[in-house]
Amino acid sequence: MTIDEIIDFMGGLDGVLAVRPGPGDGSPEIAWGDTFFYYAPDGTAPKTAQPFATIVTKDLPGDERSRLDRPDVFRVNIAAGKEAFADRTGHAPRGPSADDDPGVGDTVMAHPVYGSAGWLAVVNPGPRTGTTTRELLRLAHHLARSRHERRSG
Repeated sequence: MTIDEIIDFMGGLDGVLAVRPGPGDGSPEIAWGDTFFYYAPDGTAPKTAQPFATIVTKDLPGDERSRLDRPDVFRVNIAAGKEAFADRTGHAPRGPSADDDPGVGDTVMAHPVYGSAGWLAVVNPGPRTGTTTRELLRLAHHLARSRHERRSG
């Protein structure tokens, strides 16, 4: 899967807003080139809600072990919830162990920073994880939509 394929897939889900920060839009430079997915049926990024999925294209402070600075490497981050996290990792949400290699491609794993919050991650989703990545993104979208509906009454 490419970044554009993921963005196109997400655009096919109802109420998804993809935010792609870049020069001149007022966003911090560290976010440029990344993509943030929100459930926002009105087309406006929520001020208080976190994205339910992201695509990051570079190492961020405290997350250098993912080695996203390699050419053509990116990571999809997915807030799939505690149940899906446990199903995919075999344990309750927690941070990565010292033995985990968050730079391995085409593998569903605990997010190297936000795993304790139930986030999963896939570096360069490919043949082994493409279908699973789409399923997890659909689930994260469903969870975000449900949260939005609860908050909206």
